[in-house]
Formats: sequence, C-alpha cells, structure tokens
Amino acid sequence: MAKANAFYAQSGGVTAVINATACGVIETARKHKDKIGKLYAGRDGIIGALTEDLIDTSKEPASAIAKLRHTPGGAFGSCRYKLKSIEDNRAQYERLIEVFRAHNIRYFFYNGGGDSQDTSHKVSQIADALGYPIVCVGVPKTVDNDLPITDACPGFGSVAKYVAVSTKEAALDVRSMARTSTKVFILEVMGRHAGWIAAAGGLAGDQPGDAPHVILFPEIAFDKAAFLKKVSDSVKKSGFCVIVASEGVRDASGQFLAESGLKDAFGHAQLGGVAPRLAEMVKGELGLKYHWAVADYLQRAARHIASKMDVQQAYALGKAAVELALKGHNAVMPVIVRKSDKPYKWTIGHAKLSDVANVEKKVPRNYITKDGFGITETCRKYLQPLIQGEDYPPYKNGVPVYVTLKNVAVPKKLKTKFDI
Repeated sequence: MAKANAFYAQSGGVTAVINATACGVIETARKHKDKIGKLYAGRDGIIGALTEDLIDTSKEPASAIAKLRHTPGGAFGSCRYKLKSIEDNRAQYERLIEVFRAHNIRYFFYNGGGDSQDTSHKVSQIADALGYPIVCVGVPKTVDNDLPITDACPGFGSVAKYVAVSTKEAALDVRSMARTSTKVFILEVMGRHAGWIAAAGGLAGDQPGDAPHVILFPEIAFDKAAFLKKVSDSVKKSGFCVIVASEGVRDASGQFLAESGLKDAFGHAQLGGVAPRLAEMVKGELGLKYHWAVADYLQRAARHIASKMDVQQAYALGKAAVELALKGHNAVMPVIVRKSDKPYKWTIGHAKLSDVANVEKKVPRNYITKDGFGITETCRKYLQPLIQGEDYPPYKNGVPVYVTLKNVAVPKKLKTKFDI
C-alpha cells in the first residue's frame, strides 16, 4: 500500500513568518519519509483543495525550502474563504474528502487564525462522519495574536517589533519638527477586535512621557472628549503627541469609528480607516497640524525587521504540527506554553481544536492603564520577550533576497470540477 500523503495550506492574511512555519512543516515531513509519502500544498489555501489545485512540494530542492524561513508572504498563496457549517454546505466538505481520497492524503495541516482552526475542526468532523481516516492538525498563525491558549501567535512578534520600532522612529521625527510643524502623528495598525498590535506600540517608550502618548484599543470604548483632552494635554506638556490606534476602535455603542458599511469575504465589517477620522477630530476640535499613516500590509510583510523569537516559534510550531500528527493526535493545534517571563522560557504543547475555533483572545483590562490610553507593566512583561532578537534575511545589492518556489502542479485525478 502506498504511503499516505499530507496536505498543507496557508489561510487568511499572510505574515512575515508564515513561510517559516511552512518550512518547519515541510522539512519535518521530509525527515519522516517512512510515514509520509509526499506533501502537497493547496494553491491559494483551502481553495486549492476544493478545486484540486495542488502543488507538489517534493519538486522543490532542500535549499529552496530552507529559504522559506526568511521569506515573507505566502509561498503557496493564501485566501480569505470561510467554509460554511457542515449543515449548510455539506457538499464542500464532501468535496474535500473526495480530493483527499483521490490523492491518498491522510494528513491535513491548515495554517491560519481562528476561522482556519474552525475549518480544521470541521474537516476532522466530516472525515469521521464519512469514515475517511485523516489526521487534522491546525497550525496557528495570526498577526492579531487573538488565538486562545497559545502564549503568542506566529506573526505577531514581528508585527509588534515593526510597530514598536516605527512608533519610536516616527516620534523622533515629529519631536524634531513640532515647534513649527506637525504636532500630532497618528499611526493606524491592524486589530479588529483585539488590540495586541496597538499595545505593542507602547514598547516604543519606557520612560514616563515617552511616545506613544495615546494608544487606542478595541477593548476600550472610544470617548471623544477624553481622547481630545489627552491629546491636548500631551501637546502642552511634550510639545507633540504620538497616537497608535487600532483599526477596530469603536464607541460605547459598539460601532466602529471607521466602519464603511461594506463586508469582507468572512462577513466582517469592512473598516475604512480610523486614522483620518481621528485626524479630523484633532484638526476640527483642537486646530492642531497633524499627519497620519496606515501601517497596513507593511507591518505584516516586514521580514527585514522580524523578531528572531517569532521566527523560531513559527518554525517550531510547524515542526510540532507534523510530529503531533505522526503520534496520532487528531483535531488539535500545537501551542506555545510560557514557562517564565525573565528569562523568557517556552515549550510546545497542544490544545483541542474545539477549544480554539472561533475563540478570540483580547487584551486583558489589567494590561491597559486605568485611563485606557496606555499599557501597564504587566502588559510590557508579556510583550517584551516576543520582539527580542534579530533574524535578518540575506541581502544582495542592498535589498533582501527572498525565494520564489516553482510550485509545480500535481496532475488532477478527478473528472468533476468544483466551483467556489
């Protein structure tokens, strides 16, 4: 009987280190050729499985796979495509099993956030219901850091480092010109429901009065009057004010400040930019000159300034996913377990997908200062280890050298097509 094959796919917004996780998965699978035949990747995430658009990673030399560790983006393509419930669209799940059966895929590794872990869990359930033997392991990834149980999520540490460094450097720029120019600078960062990335901006300063002077969290209801007073007081005291704002800032009624009225592919409210909204308030109410910036894709693509800790954890979780699967652990996700803060010590554990799927980990209230505009020492103690160390990619002619895989297609075996 032919050896079982494995399937790996990347899902949701990509990160500076998701390919490091892919590297961990692929290199570990190759070390277990006695149990795993080939490892196929889904082209553009789960869509690759539904459409039988598979990539044969065995066609890539070991040197190319190794370079994934320092390459940002999604090497196999990702997607924002949420599978409906099994009850609402059983045909989707039956199609997945049909493709897996045709290619003798018995291991399923899905690398993503909360929605992706939900998908992994549902695939394990439908496989059980249909009597198809496949081991499903979710692999954590999200810059939002909002997956439960795991100490941190791969991708977050590098975004946190980027935001902290950018905030620090921008603050020096603004401070230099504040007497005759810009008084208020606003940096908008990702984070729809959880303010972990915004909190990381607080690492830019370590002394009272250091920037950022204001951090806006989704967890704290936005109070316009309190916000404007804080900005005004900061300008009077320091001569300028630096603000780090989460895209998911909302008012007391739960309405996003920047809601555009549109929906994204997952059915989430499409946000239209909180920084310009805040800038309008600063200009209209305080008459202060401002500048704003949106970190956007830059924050999650910045492999050149990735956290070494993040890279190490991303690879370790990919490796652990394969090892868990080979030990027979099904419907689980490897997690980071913190053993101590200083020195930061961690190990790998695992959690049930049923305890992970669609559960959001938000910033605890005791991580946020009493006034709601900063981070506490408890938060700093949690965040600081996650941005430690540098892991620079190789450079040539002044720019990083990243790998582009061949992504050779696996011949299709099914006659039927599936429309997504």
